[in-house]
Amino acid sequence: MKLKDNIGKYIKLEISGKKFIRGLLIDVGTDLWVVFNGYDYLYIPAIHCQNWRYLKQDEINEFDEITLQDEPAPIYNNNEEISLRKTLTAAKGIFTEIYVTSNLALHGYIISIMNNYFVFYSPIYKTMFISLNHLKWLIPYTYNQRPYGLSNANLPVNPSNISFARSFEVQIEKLTGELIVFNIGENEHVIGKIQGINNNFVELIGAKEDPVFINLQHIKTIHMT
Repeated sequence: MKLKDNIGKYIKLEISGKKFIRGLLIDVGTDLWVVFNGYDYLYIPAIHCQNWRYLKQDEINEFDEITLQDEPAPIYNNNEEISLRKTLTAAKGIFTEIYVTSNLALHGYIISIMNNYFVFYSPIYKTMFISLNHLKWLIPYTYNQRPYGLSNANLPVNPSNISFARSFEVQIEKLTGELIVFNIGENEHVIGKIQGINNNFVELIGAKEDPVFINLQHIKTIHMT
């Protein structure tokens, strides 16, 4: 049986970080799954789909009867094969929730999509660089919602004058000498001044000038203080 044969069935999906998503499988692409949970469409990179099973009937009964025609349409073109990059492109400028790390969802909008990361504007953290490898899911807002009820004045169209490098690694290198926060500040060792990059490790100078060396592969988000 092909995975696409399960479109239209209720599933429970485990993704990286021991997160579980239950809902109706809407679509499957080579690198992306779409699940409707009764409220939102979740766009989930396939690399983070660890295992799944069918929901049992009593679990299905917990959902109100889902009538998709009453819900907002997915943001992608139904006539095309879905992919993560196409979906990110379609989501540019749309208020969006993303989940990456630290049990904390980020709210804002995508500014630009580069080779292996994208630029995201958060009203809380401002301009952020998000590794594509670590994006767990994306949920476009519906019903004209706005993050935190903010006005246009608080959500600028062009919030940054920074030029963006094509790759995540080069973008980090461009921030040498800057005070930054990695991984939304999940611990004190990911906050400091970038000293440089060597052998795929970023040297970060902490508050008391103690250096910490962080593996590039484990950097999920970056924002400046």
